[in-house]
Amino acid sequence: MTKTTDDDVAVVKRLALLLDETKLTEIDYERGDFRVRVVRVPGPGRAAAPPAETSAAQTAPAPAPGPTEENLASHPGAVRSPMVGTIYLSPQPGAPPFVRVGDIVTMGQTLLIIEAMKVMNQIRAPKAGRIARILVEDSGPVEFGQVAMLID
Repeated sequence: MTKTTDDDVAVVKRLALLLDETKLTEIDYERGDFRVRVVRVPGPGRAAAPPAETSAAQTAPAPAPGPTEENLASHPGAVRSPMVGTIYLSPQPGAPPFVRVGDIVTMGQTLLIIEAMKVMNQIRAPKAGRIARILVEDSGPVEFGQVAMLID
């Protein structure tokens, strides 16, 4: 293991701040031989994972944050995940998705499936409207409360 430098510590601190600002749960950062993973710990305390495979690294400016989860969650048509799991946008592999951006949906219509503990849970539209955005990827992980879609 190589020695941790002041620049490495500065990068970890900046990533931890970015984690709080964007409400993400983890960030993986890699530049050259320097690699670090910063993870939000559940509960009142927040911690950062120590740097792994560190070497002298140049500090890169933090990317400008995009729309935050907080902004999306305040949208009146936000469809949030009620659980942690794997999200599926279609009923089975190779099948067309339940909905696409621009589709008109009715209240109670199935929008997606979340697999949690080997159980397939249908997530239904909380209101009628038009699918404005799909914010998740098929077969990707989803967290509790994460906004998956927006309905206008």
